[in-house]
Amino acid sequence: MILSIYVPFACDIPAQRYRCDYCYHGNDSPPHGLRSDYSAMKMTSKPAHSAGFPALRVLILVTGLALAACAWYAFSHWLHRDSDVTWFPPTSSCNLHAAPCSATLGDKGRITLAVQANGRIDALEILPLEVEVDGVTATQVEVDFIGRDMDLGLHRFALSAGAPGHFQGHGQVGICTQSVMPWRARVILETAEGKVGSWFDFDVIRS
Repeated sequence: MILSIYVPFACDIPAQRYRCDYCYHGNDSPPHGLRSDYSAMKMTSKPAHSAGFPALRVLILVTGLALAACAWYAFSHWLHRDSDVTWFPPTSSCNLHAAPCSATLGDKGRITLAVQANGRIDALEILPLEVEVDGVTATQVEVDFIGRDMDLGLHRFALSAGAPGHFQGHGQVGICTQSVMPWRARVILETAEGKVGSWFDFDVIRS
C-alpha cells in the first residue's frame, strides 16, 4: 500500500509554491483519500500578482500626460487666435531696444510702441510698456510677445488707458535656451470697427 510518494519535480516547486502532502502519480484514478498531481497542484497553487498592473499604470499615466499636453497646446493656440485681427505690416524697421517704434494702420490711424528697457530688453525683466494711438479711437489695447521661430507660450498683456490715446502697463518676455531668441511684439487695438494691429521684431540675447 502506497501512503505517500514524494516527487520533487512534480509536487514541490518553491518558485510556484506547490505543496502536495498526499499525491498519487499513476495514470488511473487515485485511490480513496489521494489526489492526482495535477488536481493537487491546481487546488493548492497560489497565483502571483499580475505583472501587468505596473505597466498598465505607467501607460495610463503617460496617456494622461500626453492628453494634458495636447489640451494645453490647443488652449494656447485658442488664446493666440488672431483670425479676427486685421494686421498691417510695419513699413520700416526700428530698434525697439533703444527707441519707440511706429506703424501705420492703413487709413485707420497710427500706433507707437515704447519699451522702457534702458537700451536692452532682457528675458524675465519687468518691462514698462507705452502705446500711443493716433487717428483712431481704441477702447482696449493689448501687447503680446511671441517667438518668431518657435511657440514659447502666451505672453499677452492688457494695457490701461490714461490720457486720450495713451495706454500703459507692464510686460515680460520669457526665457529661452537659445543664445539669441527672435521675438515679435504685437500691438492689438480694439476699435468700433473691429480689431486692428501691427508688430515689431526684435532679438533678445541670453545673459
